[in-house]
Parts: sequence; structure tokens; C-alpha cells
Amino acid sequence: MIKFFLMVNKQGQTRLSRYYEHVEINKRTMLEAEVIKNCLSRSKDQCSFIEYKDFKLVYRQYAALFVVVGIDQTENEMAVYELIHNFVEVLDKYFSRVSELDVSFSVSEIYLS
Repeated sequence: MIKFFLMVNKQGQTRLSRYYEHVEINKRTMLEAEVIKNCLSRSKDQCSFIEYKDFKLVYRQYAALFVVVGIDQTENEMAVYELIHNFVEVLDKYFSRVSELDVSFSVSEIYLS
């Protein structure tokens, strides 16, 4: 099961966060900081799956954006890795070359409507 979905830039700023289990706001901030630090510190040669606390992190980098998904131990990492790619392809088709600015705009548009 997916626990959370994050999009962050190379500076470590969260551009999109969606939680599928209740997490208190102050714990979200700490969790995001640790997750971002773990993903951004890895080289491109390292695996995109990380065991972290009681769940796994699956991430992919697209230009200046990182997409990170937290999953439980029973979830298939490759399926989630492919899900991330399909999500980014949909954004790319919708925005004709998705960028960090597009993601920020689309998130605010979704929450305002």
C-alpha cells in the first residue's frame, strides 16, 4: 500500500505531498526532511529503492524534480517505480514538457477548484 507521494526539487523543497495515512503535521515535516535527505544524497548509480524505518522508499529523478513514494513492505517496488514514470508521462503530456513551475501551478489549481 502507498503511504505517501512526494515531489521535491534538488534544493530539497517539497512541491507536492500527498499522504494516504494520517500523519501529524509536525511529523510530516520531519519525515519529509529525512526522506529528502536520504534520496538526494544518493548517486545516480545507486538503486532507487531504499529501506527506511518500517517502509520502503521508491524514487525517480526527472531533471530538477524527484518523485518519492513511500510504500509498505508488501508492495512491489518495480510496480511503484513504473507508476512514478507513468505519472510523470501524464504530466508531461498535459503540460507539454513538465517543469517544477508546472507542478507548483497544477497543485495550487487542483486545491483551489
